Amino acid sequence: MEKAIVAYFSASGVTAKVAERLARVSGAELFEIKPEQPYTEKDLNWTNPVARCNREKIGRKDVPIKDRIEDFDGCGVIFVGFPIWYYSAPNIIVTFLKSYDFTGKKVALFATSGGSDIGRTAEKIRPLISGSVDIVASKLFKPADGDDVLAEWAESIA
Repeated sequence: MEKAIVAYFSASGVTAKVAERLARVSGAELFEIKPEQPYTEKDLNWTNPVARCNREKIGRKDVPIKDRIEDFDGCGVIFVGFPIWYYSAPNIIVTFLKSYDFTGKKVALFATSGGSDIGRTAEKIRPLISGSVDIVASKLFKPADGDDVLAEWAESIA
């Protein structure tokens, strides 16, 4: 497999665990997408209409990211992971996808969710990705999915 990165955002740690396992079984580097201003538990309380997560999603606001991938140009495969928020990717993922030129790269999305599917997430965010690129795959993983499931999916991207 060409050089790959697993870039992920995780609010509760579930996506982080899947991302760590995906990086391990695929031999990819791991990069955590962190907001400049970390989320608090109160920020993530989606049942509160004025919580930060709701204001960002409804307002379609970019979420400034703390760090950048150092050798992004040298990567051929980018796995992008996130929890499903409102049937789509959190705004920080949109900010991430707009922050790099993905021309010539394979982009594969993976998500976790307590009840939603990945649905049309790829279709919704494709126009927001910088550069001429296709999303080659998108998949929802459950925390209980085994390493063999993650490895088979990663190999199908290569």
